[in-house]
Amino acid sequence: REEKQLELTLEALISQVADLKNSLVSFIYKLENEYDRLTWPSVLDSFALLSGQLNTLNKVLKHEKTPLLRNQVIIPLVLSPDRDEEIMRQTEGRVPVFSHEVVPDHLRTKPDPEVEEQEKQLITDAARISPDGAQKQIQSLNKMCSNLLEKISKEERESESGGLRQNKQTFNPTDTNALVAAVAFGKGLSNRRPPGSGGSVQSGQPGAGAIIAGASGMQQVPMSSAPAQQQPMLAGVQMAQAGQPGKMPSGIKTNIKSASMHPYQR
Repeated sequence: REEKQLELTLEALISQVADLKNSLVSFIYKLENEYDRLTWPSVLDSFALLSGQLNTLNKVLKHEKTPLLRNQVIIPLVLSPDRDEEIMRQTEGRVPVFSHEVVPDHLRTKPDPEVEEQEKQLITDAARISPDGAQKQIQSLNKMCSNLLEKISKEERESESGGLRQNKQTFNPTDTNALVAAVAFGKGLSNRRPPGSGGSVQSGQPGAGAIIAGASGMQQVPMSSAPAQQQPMLAGVQMAQAGQPGKMPSGIKTNIKSASMHPYQR
């Protein structure tokens, strides 16, 4: 009966350890290959899974029906320097042989002598400390931890406030869009001629006032009564004269020919 109970316990432990190992392998793979996409909530989930599996393993070990494994003695029956395929399969390639060199490491029930000596030294040093000294050291350690936590919280607050200042908008998108539309397309600009601006209008050129007014408003106003052939030429001549006040007009004469009678010719 005890042997049967021991076998069941070992099977449960092997299953729990296998699950724990798979979780560790998955978490290590994420840290090594998916670190650029890894988020803090995902890391916390992995830690929570590992913690839960460790607690389950401890519950199995502390169960009342679990035999005391510390009372069980493991004795190697066969030691060989040759390669053992079964051991390779059981250990997933970590232990190729079961020889005199690896047995002391894998079947050790006590720490290394050096580690054991250091542990004894630490226990001796701890026993020499008086209760009052230990309490002072505890208070000093708590004070250092509190100061460190306060500094970390301050750095977090400053980084958050700095990020808010950097993300603060320094312009009005509506005004920017209105300015771009006014410069590129003339949207929202007035076509009215300001009072007292512009030069004199010659009486012998009908329709020139409308052209000059359009030029001053930065918008060309077409002549509805003039033919389409005369409109660009007249507009170019009048804008040149309006843009150069005080200069003599050019001596080049422009002959405008039209197949039909000019509507203003008498």
